[in-house]
Amino acid sequence: MGSTDGLQVRLVDIRRNLHQEPELSNEEFETTRKIKAWLKEANIEIMDLPELKTGVIAQIGTGKEPIMALRADIDALPIDEEADVPFHSRFPGKMHACGHDFHTTVALGAAYLLKEKENELAGTVRVIFQPAEETGHGAKDVVNSGGLEGVSAIFGLHNSPELAVGELGTCEGAITAGVDRFEIVINGIGAHAATPEKGADAIVAASQIILALQTISSRRVSALDAVVVSVTRISGGNTWNVLPGMVELEGTVRTLDVEVQQRIPNIIRQIIDGIGASADVSAELKWYPGPLATINDAYWAQFASEAAAESGYDTKVLGPGMGGEDFSYYLQHIPGAFVYVGSSSPYALHHPKFNPDETALQQAAGYTAIWPSDA
Repeated sequence: MGSTDGLQVRLVDIRRNLHQEPELSNEEFETTRKIKAWLKEANIEIMDLPELKTGVIAQIGTGKEPIMALRADIDALPIDEEADVPFHSRFPGKMHACGHDFHTTVALGAAYLLKEKENELAGTVRVIFQPAEETGHGAKDVVNSGGLEGVSAIFGLHNSPELAVGELGTCEGAITAGVDRFEIVINGIGAHAATPEKGADAIVAASQIILALQTISSRRVSALDAVVVSVTRISGGNTWNVLPGMVELEGTVRTLDVEVQQRIPNIIRQIIDGIGASADVSAELKWYPGPLATINDAYWAQFASEAAAESGYDTKVLGPGMGGEDFSYYLQHIPGAFVYVGSSSPYALHHPKFNPDETALQQAAGYTAIWPSDA
C-alpha cells in the first residue's frame, strides 16, 4: 500500500465510505461487495463459502497450517445519526454507531500489510469480515460456513471510546458478558379506573414484578457473581381512566458465569408466577438466549497484550464489562483473545453522536497484522 502516510489516507477513505452507507445485520450485501472489491484490488484470496450470504473471509499465506484468524464485524445499527461529520450516514435510521466501519477498515488494513509480507508467513491468516454481530448470530453463520476449519487461534478487536488513542486493553478470562433478552406478558382483566376491584390490575402486577426482578442480583445470586437485570420497556394501556387488560415488559440480563446465566430464567419464572397468583393475573415469560460471556484464553490474552506493547500501545489490564459480543461463540470452539483499542470518542458506543478518532486506524491495523504473523 506504499508509504505509512499513504496507508492512513487509504484507511480513512475506506472507513468514511463504509460509514456513509451503513447496512443492518444480514443486509450487508453492498458492504460485502465493497470488501470483496478492495481485497481483489490487493490480489488477496477470497474463500468460496456459499453458505455465507453476507460477509467475507479472506486468506493470506501458504494455505497450510498453522492457521490464525482475525475477525472484524461489518453490520450497523438502526439509529439516526446525529454526529456532525461531513461523511454523515446517507441512510435514515441506519448508522455505524458501534464502530464496525472502524473495525472493518482496521481488518482491511491488516490484510494489506499481511499481503505485503505474505512470503514471510510460516502458515496462513484468515481475515473474517463477519455479518450480523448486533443480532448475536453472525459468528454462528461463520462457523457453520466452514470458514474456521483448521484455525488454531482467533483474535478479535473492538474500539473503545473510554480508552485514548494509543491505549489498548484486555484481560484473561471473561471480558464481556453473556447477554439474554426477555419479554414478560401480564394478562389481567381490564376495568374502569374508578372500580379497579372489578378487574385484575396488570399494571400493579407489572410494577411489583419490576421491583422483584431487582432482588435476583441482591438476594437470589451470590454477590460474588455479577448479574445485571434491566427492564427496558413497559407497554400497557392507552387512556387515563381505564385499567388495561395486558401489560408487556421487555429487558435484558447480563451475566459473566454460564451456570448463573442458565439459572436466571427459572428464577424469573418463580417471581412472575408468585406475583401473578397473588394479583390474580397470569404472567408468561418469553426468553431469548444470546451470546455467552467472552472468555479470553490466558495464553493468548497475554500474547496479545505483549504484542500490543511491542506495537507502541500503552497496555491496560481491563476488568470484565457487561456489554455483549458474539465473538464469544468463536472462543467456545477455538482459543483466542478479544481486545479493546482506544478510539477517544466523546460519545459512547450506540450513541447517535458516536464518532471514533480516525488517527487510531493505522496503528490498530499494524498491530492486528503483527499478532497473527508473530504467533
